Amino acid sequence: MSAAEDAEWLRWVTKQFGSIAGEDKEINLEEFKTALQVKESFFAERFFALFDSDGSGTISLEELLKALSLLVHGNETDKLRFLFQVYDVDGSGSIDPDELRVVLRWCLRESAIALPEERLGDLTLALFEAADKDRSGSITFEELREELEGFPEVMENLTISAASWLKPPLPTERSRRPRYLTRAYWHNHRSKLAFLGGYAGLNLLLFALAALRHAGLGGWVVVARGCGQCLNFNCAFLAVLMLRRCLTWLRVTPIAKVLPLDQHVVFHQLVGYVVLALAAVHTGAHVANFSRLARQDGRHALAEYLLSARPGVGGLGGTASQTGLALQGLLAAMLAFSSPCVRRSGHFEVFYWTHLSYISVWTLLILHGPNFWKWFAVPGCLFALEKVLGLAWRRAGGLRIVEVNLLPSKVTHLVIERPQFFHYKPGDYIYLNIPAIATYEWHPFTISSAPEQQETLWLHIRSLGQWTNRLYEYFQQPESPSPQPKPLSRSLRGKRCRCWAQVSTGLGETHRLCSIKCYIDGPYGTPTRRIFTSEHAVLIGAGIGITPFASILQSIMYRYRRRKQSCPSCRYSWCEDLRDEEMTLRKVDFIWINRDQKHFEWFISLLTKLEMEQAEQEPGGRFLEMHMYMTSALSKNDMKAIGLQMALDLLAAKEQRDSITGLRTRTQPGRPDWNKVFGKVAEEKRGKVQVFFCGSPALAKVIRAHCEHFGFRFFKENF
Repeated sequence: MSAAEDAEWLRWVTKQFGSIAGEDKEINLEEFKTALQVKESFFAERFFALFDSDGSGTISLEELLKALSLLVHGNETDKLRFLFQVYDVDGSGSIDPDELRVVLRWCLRESAIALPEERLGDLTLALFEAADKDRSGSITFEELREELEGFPEVMENLTISAASWLKPPLPTERSRRPRYLTRAYWHNHRSKLAFLGGYAGLNLLLFALAALRHAGLGGWVVVARGCGQCLNFNCAFLAVLMLRRCLTWLRVTPIAKVLPLDQHVVFHQLVGYVVLALAAVHTGAHVANFSRLARQDGRHALAEYLLSARPGVGGLGGTASQTGLALQGLLAAMLAFSSPCVRRSGHFEVFYWTHLSYISVWTLLILHGPNFWKWFAVPGCLFALEKVLGLAWRRAGGLRIVEVNLLPSKVTHLVIERPQFFHYKPGDYIYLNIPAIATYEWHPFTISSAPEQQETLWLHIRSLGQWTNRLYEYFQQPESPSPQPKPLSRSLRGKRCRCWAQVSTGLGETHRLCSIKCYIDGPYGTPTRRIFTSEHAVLIGAGIGITPFASILQSIMYRYRRRKQSCPSCRYSWCEDLRDEEMTLRKVDFIWINRDQKHFEWFISLLTKLEMEQAEQEPGGRFLEMHMYMTSALSKNDMKAIGLQMALDLLAAKEQRDSITGLRTRTQPGRPDWNKVFGKVAEEKRGKVQVFFCGSPALAKVIRAHCEHFGFRFFKENF
């Protein structure tokens, strides 16, 4: 650090110390734990004891600066000496197996990793045998240093939370050019931007034509008529953007390369906001015009213009004012209750029922505007046809949920009998209705089974909202009474349909064989349909966002089996080239990011089978690479986790499997370094890279920005 940087660091530490210490100018153990932000007290106590050089029971500013200077400014030997003292619990100058076992147990707790005691013993033995070079029965400082030299990336950034927390925040680096002016942004969003430009231009044209047609009727009338013409188009266009069957069909046509079909839900929301804004201006202009007329004639109040039918005003029977006000109220309610804070806070049914008022909106629009039916005729017929087909498909015959697996992470795995003529692509989704949970509610879920699986469909549903929580709780109960009261006859029919047998697995899961009626609507396409026509696909799933990729990975596994060849003489087996007219993939990188250990249980069995298949048929494993990340686990650079991560690495190399998941792929602690991940992908040069993501919107923004930097195409699940 330069002199200026060092001075800034001293000022920052002094300021942070003052905020922690309070009036007594000393930091006690409890204040230190709070500042350190550690989960368990073991490391806080060990660090506190080493920081408190005079043994007074408190840390002064001088002691804090001395210790932090060693960790921030010190060389590798200084940092290693501190680490060794943390692990040397009894202060004997060496680390014995019992001390190492204690430290590793606390490392596991700090990283929220649960392993059986036997596994902890294996980790301790692996690390101790590797570090105890002279087989003396204890690890000296020199032996620890020699072992850590095999982890150069750890040595460069060895730190603890206090040192990181007490560093001044890095200055934010601003790009010379705004993101929206970069060439990569325009290249990756050209279809979206072209669509938005065409959409805005069409609205301006419609407004201008209507305004010119009524130019002699006053300024307020011009504004009202211009907005009204735009509303005719936009209210009909809202229906077009939700023609899911038509949009799914368009995905297999050349139009999909021109139109941004993947963002149809986003555009639907955008057009909804535009409609509300235009409606507000349209209504306001008419109110201003009526107010002017009321002042001119002096006989009628403004309320009479707005609340009573008047021939010549417009609309069926002169009811334009009344239908307009009703439309304004309905549109405002639909927008308010469709916000994410309502839909994702366990009140999805509020969004669902208010959104059904689109039927009333379109009816009122036909009564309100004399020309709306011309705009709505074709979209309305297509929308009605889709609804009729969906209703016919849903009620032609209910399906059965034949098996339910309840995972401890509150994920419900449904196994549904597959209809005979139900065809879908990997990554598609369906709408699901289970009358026993909610009679009229339909919810979208990605199909997690492969299309090659002929007899059943799989859905993995995480409990996040009211409906999904009721679903999980419904199958938790031994006889599962219906969560909402029903008439007696319906309850009796439900009891006859609701029969299951519980099977215990001993793995924290509950398996139920059942026979519950359900209905499905779909399938509907998603951006993941592009995966098999990519050259180098990067699949990124965050948490339950793995579900569309589970279907894709299973489909790959089925294709491996189908193409497996073997020699009748020597029984040598190999896999033919996977590329064909439907699949041009050269390489797949699968990245799964989970918060903690228990969430990996969702698809571990699938990934294990996939690893085994590839190990048998493609020993190099170059076609598919898996990357697992656990965000609750501390990284190798943190003193509270370095021993554990070293032990996990050593044991994984010895046993050829990861201790956390059981896979051959080693689970990496912390979050991915996207610059390194995408940099490695770019270096491989296995064809044009396309990144497919399913997960939180916040993470999507981060990954999208990195994709633009590397020139990768980015696709996100939207439904």
